[in-house]
Amino acid sequence: MNKDYRSGFVTLIGRPNVGKSTLMNTLIGQKIAITSNKPQTTRNRIQTVYTDERGQIVFLDTPGIIKARNKLGDYMVRVTKSTMEDVDLMLWLVEASDFVGQGDQSIAKQLSDINKPLILVINKSDRVKKDEMFGIIDAYKDLCDFDEIVPVSALTGENTDELLSVIYKYLPYGEPFYDEDTVTDQPIRQITAELIREKALKCLNDEIPHGIAVVIDKMEEGREITNIDATIICEKDSHKGIIIGKQGTMLKKIGSAARYEIERLLEQHVNLKLWVRVKKDWRDSDVLIKNFGYKES
Repeated sequence: MNKDYRSGFVTLIGRPNVGKSTLMNTLIGQKIAITSNKPQTTRNRIQTVYTDERGQIVFLDTPGIIKARNKLGDYMVRVTKSTMEDVDLMLWLVEASDFVGQGDQSIAKQLSDINKPLILVINKSDRVKKDEMFGIIDAYKDLCDFDEIVPVSALTGENTDELLSVIYKYLPYGEPFYDEDTVTDQPIRQITAELIREKALKCLNDEIPHGIAVVIDKMEEGREITNIDATIICEKDSHKGIIIGKQGTMLKKIGSAARYEIERLLEQHVNLKLWVRVKKDWRDSDVLIKNFGYKES
């Protein structure tokens, strides 16, 4: 093993919808975490692995730092806080704007109590002119005692190589935690369920709130085709009708979009069958939250 080899855990934190999942997918070169333009898309702690000749970075993508409104929200807040305590380095993602809102000011206060190396990552740099970035950096630089400030674009990949180099500077020397071909610790069933939920969020737009979950009922991998039965859980009978759509058109649209992504993931044909079931107020049920896969490690 190279004596200069570094290995460690890095968490991505920030307000909902600043691009944490997109950045993590870009850095590891593969889609693991789902993305959408809606807040609270990420609910679980998602662990991915980047390995090269310099070392190994284990990324932990967390739910956005939110104000909990139900038991699922409480769970998401606990996941984020526990992750912040377990890592070697924190990346705080903000958007490329010189306006620092209350959400970011609140995060800065939380970070002041945590004694970890901290890098400010200014995402969506492709949306601003280079000379505007100086003002954005100036707006944030005194909020916390940052070790580094790195502008990037998770969408285009701009400056992400520089971000990786900066991350390695703050990781301890040591052996890798995973084999070099490991990309994530997420079970395939969980990734599949999340891909279906992503497509449901995108297809439904703003027609229903975020009260949906996806459960994989059956997943049978064959030599040429994988058969998957999955259920979309919603909270109200009226939501069920919207998800199914007129003559099943919306459910077919969700299934078609999800099947395409799952086939790319599994690298084989997929036969996907979807159902919709109502579980009223499941986000406030400890039992149902755990049943639907939201468990603290």
